[in-house]
Amino acid sequence: MSGRFGGRTLARAQALQLLFQADVNNRTVEEVLSRDYAISDGPLDPYGEQLALGVDSRRYAIDAVIRASSASWSLSRMPIVDRNILRLALYEMIEEDDITVAVAIDEAVELAKAFGTDESPRFINGVLGSVAADVNAGVDVYEKARQALHSAAKARTDAALDETGEEDETLEAPYDEAAPAGGADDEASTTEDAME
Repeated sequence: MSGRFGGRTLARAQALQLLFQADVNNRTVEEVLSRDYAISDGPLDPYGEQLALGVDSRRYAIDAVIRASSASWSLSRMPIVDRNILRLALYEMIEEDDITVAVAIDEAVELAKAFGTDESPRFINGVLGSVAADVNAGVDVYEKARQALHSAAKARTDAALDETGEEDETLEAPYDEAAPAGGADDEASTTEDAME
């Protein structure tokens, strides 16, 4: 990767590497930073560190947006690189006022080309594109995702009730349980507190 990225693009690539390590090791970014971590291309860029920590602090709310926007792909089925590129881009789109939605998407697609599979750029662009109009319109995408996931969970519960005539206790809304600190996200649930 040396020489391929510079400036903020390099910082994003480094943030992606930190997020990947946190995800693979079932740790928070802060825990990764407090131990030995590996990034390519020199010392950690301050913006890269800020991004990785920011994404990690909003991870469960961002994951809800991803799940609501990619209904046919669960987080656990996504390649680790892809889901962390999505997290990074959505964080910039939603939380960073000085980054335009178009720039965040373009940068995410470039990271997908560099680190993902052949299908990654198209998949990343599609998921981010489905959220872009809402972000540009000032919609609270966290709340919209929470409502969509709540409706989907209610529909699954209602369908189970219709089939069996009794409530299936295994069907829970994906946001009702507290998210484990630094836990893996194999459909890790999003708390409503994380959405605020």
